[in-house]
Amino acid sequence: MLKFLFEREQGLLDPLNLRRAESTRRTFALELSRHRDVKMTSQGAVNSIDIDLIESRYLLSGFSDGTAAIHDVVNQTGNVKYTCKVVCKIDRHNRYKHKTSIQSVCWYPLDTGIFTTSGTDKLLKVWDTNNLIPVDEYEFSGIVYQHDLSPVATKHCLIAVGCQSSRLKLVDLKSGASSHMLKGHQSSIYCVKWSPKDEFILASGGADNRVLLWDVRSAKGAMKVLDQYNGKAPSDNTTGNTAHHGAINGLTFTSDGLHLISYGTDNCIRLWDANSGKNCLINYGNVPNDTKKLVQLSVSNGCSPDVLFIPNQSNIDMFDVYSGEKIDRLKGHYNSVNCCKFHSPTQDVYSGGNDRNILIWTPDTDSSYDEHLKTQSELHVKENSADEVWSARPTVMIDTWSSDEDD
Repeated sequence: MLKFLFEREQGLLDPLNLRRAESTRRTFALELSRHRDVKMTSQGAVNSIDIDLIESRYLLSGFSDGTAAIHDVVNQTGNVKYTCKVVCKIDRHNRYKHKTSIQSVCWYPLDTGIFTTSGTDKLLKVWDTNNLIPVDEYEFSGIVYQHDLSPVATKHCLIAVGCQSSRLKLVDLKSGASSHMLKGHQSSIYCVKWSPKDEFILASGGADNRVLLWDVRSAKGAMKVLDQYNGKAPSDNTTGNTAHHGAINGLTFTSDGLHLISYGTDNCIRLWDANSGKNCLINYGNVPNDTKKLVQLSVSNGCSPDVLFIPNQSNIDMFDVYSGEKIDRLKGHYNSVNCCKFHSPTQDVYSGGNDRNILIWTPDTDSSYDEHLKTQSELHVKENSADEVWSARPTVMIDTWSSDEDD
């Protein structure tokens, strides 16, 4: 790091490279925070979390008892130890809360005055943050597993909704109605994700083992059906045009939108080229996945290489996105982890699980310095010991030197 700082001081290094190097160093040094935690607000499991894109400050979480909460994750107290306080919450006494479990939460990308929730009561609700009342509500024919809003949209205001139906629903917030349905899946849709690069590109994965890419401007059906065999005939005589050998319940794009990551109940993670739809054939190993609901993945932003964070039972595994190499395993939850979210401004990770806790994983930037101090201390002890030995034998050395002179 000192070399980077020196080169930047001399004008030899681009500031972006310095930022990327420091972001990568911090991301690779994550551990359970010793100084920060999140105040518990619910007796239910944490199923979904999201951080707003405007200030990167407010953490929205949805729970299995139908409640939701918003925490302020920025420490403005000046104290080293900090508990993220509750800004507002939809508790069990709120008559507008979900009747059953919340499965997915999402901030409106352009304004923290609006957020959305959906769940097993078959409802999608659009909330006024200031008054904590739903300003709009949409009912579907089955459980809503996930909904998502485009982080880069300027020409539309669509919410993609994946539910217990083979049809992907698009809800227009401007008109307050379901604009149209996308037909292509053959069973329930567990996960949906908008591209962070193109506001019209949408990915969906479902119980039919398929991942579809859509251009919502086209009414002709899916733009691409991702095939794990890249068009080649499978050697085991299984059905082609499937992304996994099990249901897909986790999807996320890389921060540049060039790649899509899918996670299936066949315990496999796959990396796809978002432009060509080709399987990149990266081996991440076996990652257990036996749940039939959304698993929220996250990818780092501004690192080299990018890092994938994926729940693995009661842990969170970290992988190099492009090589599949396992970097680390974050341990701290007491039960299954359902969701995780990378916070790019500070390289933190937030996670929630069935143990009802939201944990914060922060970069352990002091560990290398502590190790350096420990090494210096050990050297200092050795030097002192040597000095003591030296001072205990001064007469012998003087006598020896004198004898040389006599000779």
